Amino acid sequence: MSTCINCVWEEFSLPLKRFIKNRVDNEQDAEDIFQEIFLKIHKNIDRVMNEDKIHAWIYRVARNTITDYYKRNHDKLEITDLSEDLESTTDEESSANIEIASCLKVMVDSLPETYKQAILLTEFQAMTQKELSKELGISISGAKSRVQRARKMLKDMLFACCQLEIDSRGNIIDYKHKSSECKYC
Repeated sequence: MSTCINCVWEEFSLPLKRFIKNRVDNEQDAEDIFQEIFLKIHKNIDRVMNEDKIHAWIYRVARNTITDYYKRNHDKLEITDLSEDLESTTDEESSANIEIASCLKVMVDSLPETYKQAILLTEFQAMTQKELSKELGISISGAKSRVQRARKMLKDMLFACCQLEIDSRGNIIDYKHKSSECKYC
């Protein structure tokens, strides 16, 4: 494989730092984890057979390193099931998708409780809107309205915060924050 470690450093150092800092509260821990990730990348990059899959591999190494770090230090793991669902990636997904997913988690958390509950149950627990209506004791049309309103709120928050470049498959290939004041990312 012809991937050079300096090229990987240049491309991934800043996005990986953001990725880690979004998941780790302590600045010193984040720096330690960052160094550990790049050490693992340096030692194992030759094992990646397909250069097209390097993004996914690097972020898998990062997620695993964060998890391992907290397990080693017996701290409470701050990564929630929701963030894992939002950030689960296929090999084709880019780091931009992963970073936007972490912003989306904060956005979901900031929704009013009724809409947050509707999104969490339908999108992340695979509940149908009919099942949602039974669970919440509301009409099917009421459940559908809640889910649609929650999706619209999330979309509005995302587009208010970020300028997105999306490929033909719907993957985010690049993004830029519209303002450094964005409270979600």
